[in-house]
Order: sequence, then C-alpha cells, then structure tokens
Amino acid sequence: DVQLVESGGGSVQAGGSLRLSCVASGYTMVSGCMGWFRQTPGKEREGVASIEKDGTATYIDSVKGRFTISKDNLARALYLQMDALKPDDTAMYYCAARVTGLPCEDVLTDPVRARYWGQGTQVTVS
Repeated sequence: DVQLVESGGGSVQAGGSLRLSCVASGYTMVSGCMGWFRQTPGKEREGVASIEKDGTATYIDSVKGRFTISKDNLARALYLQMDALKPDDTAMYYCAARVTGLPCEDVLTDPVRARYWGQGTQVTVS
C-alpha cells in the first residue's frame, strides 16, 4: 500500500517561512508525479506545486517566487519550502502522487488526477 505522511506545518507570522515534508512508502518516487495541494474550509482543494519524475517543477501563480518544491528520491521525501508567507496561504496542505509512470499534466488544476493522498498538515499564517 502507498502511504504519504506530511509534517512541518504550524503557525507563523506573515513574512515567515515553513518547510513541509512528505515521506512516501510503497511508492516509486523516481517514476511518478508528486505535488502539494491545499484546502480551506468551504473551498475546493487547490493545487500549489507539482514536480515531475525528472524534477521539473510547476507552480500556481500566487506562490511563484515564494514556494519551492523539491524531492529526495533516495529518502523518498517530497518537500515544500514556503517563504514570505501570507495570511492567504493559511490552509491544510496535502501531499499527493499520481499513479507511477504518469506525468503531472493538469494535476494542479484537476486534483482528481492524483491517486494517492496524505492526511494533511495545517499551516496558519497570521
């Protein structure tokens, strides 16, 4: 079974930084698309950043220049470095992955393309 476990969330003041981590088990990171998504109560889940198996990253406009997605295939870990945080970044953040072998395509705008999901980690910016 594939398991994704996020950590690193917390409360921070505007302008601060957080680094989210996601550890994957049962999943071959070298050959799959992975990404970070976020959701606030009453709103749909939103794609934030994705990374292809070759390391190519894609971001939504609102986080470009502030967030950086990366991965460590050996450690089976996905990261999201978040800098210059804003109150609008407050949300539950989820790590997700597509079925092994599939590219990211439109996963950020169509989250249902992600097959595996973590339980989430809360980020609060005040």
